[in-house]
Amino acid sequence: MTDSQAPAPGTNDSSNDTSDGAGNGKGTNPIAPAPAGARTAVDVVTPELVAQLTRDVVGSGRTANHTPFTGEKLADLPESTPEDVALAFERARAAQAAWAATPVRRRAAVLLRFHDLVLQRQAEVLDLIQLETGKARLHAHEEVQAVAVAARHYGRKAPSYLSSKRHTGVVPTLTKVVENRVPRGVIGQIAPWNYPLELSVGDALPAFVSGNAVVMKPDTETCLTALWARDLLIEAGLPAEVFQVVLGEGPVVGPEVVKHADYVSFTGSTRTGREVAQGAAARLVGVSLELGGKNAMLVLQDADVDKAAAGAVRACFSSAGQLCISIERLYVHESIADEFVARFAARTRAMRLGTSLAYGADMGSLVGERQLETVTRHVEEAVSKGATLVAGGVARPDIGPYFFEPTILDGVEAPMSVCNEETFGPVVSVYRFTDEDEVVERANATAYGLNSSVWTKDGRRGRAVAARLRTGTVNVNEGYAPAYGSVQSPMGGMKDSGLGRRHGSEGILKYTEAQTVAQQRLMPLAPSFGMDDEKYAAFMSTSLRVMKAFRLR
Repeated sequence: MTDSQAPAPGTNDSSNDTSDGAGNGKGTNPIAPAPAGARTAVDVVTPELVAQLTRDVVGSGRTANHTPFTGEKLADLPESTPEDVALAFERARAAQAAWAATPVRRRAAVLLRFHDLVLQRQAEVLDLIQLETGKARLHAHEEVQAVAVAARHYGRKAPSYLSSKRHTGVVPTLTKVVENRVPRGVIGQIAPWNYPLELSVGDALPAFVSGNAVVMKPDTETCLTALWARDLLIEAGLPAEVFQVVLGEGPVVGPEVVKHADYVSFTGSTRTGREVAQGAAARLVGVSLELGGKNAMLVLQDADVDKAAAGAVRACFSSAGQLCISIERLYVHESIADEFVARFAARTRAMRLGTSLAYGADMGSLVGERQLETVTRHVEEAVSKGATLVAGGVARPDIGPYFFEPTILDGVEAPMSVCNEETFGPVVSVYRFTDEDEVVERANATAYGLNSSVWTKDGRRGRAVAARLRTGTVNVNEGYAPAYGSVQSPMGGMKDSGLGRRHGSEGILKYTEAQTVAQQRLMPLAPSFGMDDEKYAAFMSTSLRVMKAFRLR
């Protein structure tokens, strides 16, 4: 379909629906027109840019990545072998000691300069994110925001997080205790394709500022974004050797990263996360995992229906639903369910789909064939087993090979795959409830526990319900952004959604080892000054009683 043939933005004329029932039609969502003179992949991904970004990649083979907008190749890239991964770790390890010896405030200053460069040159990376992931530009900008916030936070707070802390010794005044934070060494980071800026360099920033080197394996299909960020960090003052990048197939390169790392940071599927954890456990190295989710949004009886419907669009369809913390289950109180679904569906059908490297589209593409197959399977199976298609439900090959309309399903039941499996696409199921205790139980009835959302006009009630949900983050009157963006607070999953946290003190201290240095003064913790064992034991017993009486901790 050309722009001249597309329905006008914001219209939803059902006569335009040419779906054949198998996801092979134009559907009803309008196409966002491309502005005159819009950039293309050829304009952005030039041979010169690729050569610059890949100049330090340790790889003796060749591979390529592609854009979801058309399926066409973006760039030829180096591909790393197991020997290349070992070399990357060798180089990083050789550079790490000098970087760790750099004063923490100088390391933090790199992050603050990086913050400024990202904002100044954001147009460059927005183009790359869109071309590599197929996102709408506004959703790509979420990554710019998240990385800038993380860089500012750790640039300001790292000296405090990492400073040595004094503690009360076993015998006050006689025992002086200091807790130091020591970098782990070389962090092995395996980053996913869905947020190639935020979940690559965004997670690496606290590792760098705490004195570590990083060997990163970004997804090959979205590696140019991560490599662009590496280039900018080097411009901001990070030593190049401290940040190594390897590329290649996950089953080949991923285990090699785990094999050599002093700590592993992984974001991806629960299945692969278990394999990463097993590999790290075999070597007795630490690991943090942010994994899958089947996130629920609860719309309580007193919610503002229109605000909740608008929030559901953001919560369910940002980045075409390819976001670990996006909403896939919508629980709505039955007294407002019909009104909510009508308003939500109208907003969903009005969403503009597009491929332009410009603002204007409300949703972009799925990343590739596998995601399209999963989304299509979940929707078609649910409909065949009795679910109702409220909106969407069709692929849009007229826009691009992996486009799928934002989809709302009603009447979904447990035997359907979409009920319990993570879809990771623009599909949400609506469920009705009558009782608050019931909906909390249903929301918690999943193996996952990453994110959830509660909508109500009563903030106290919302927070009370939130405290009963078994998820690492809960947002009241928004889908995911407030909890994720509040970087002083930890973010991560419960149950099968992961281990460890990013953000806040946990997000940086996980990249360090705690070291306790205890200095004993005046007398040893042993019989002395002529005391025999019995007198020493009596002396210590009396001392312990006194310390308790003085409420010493």
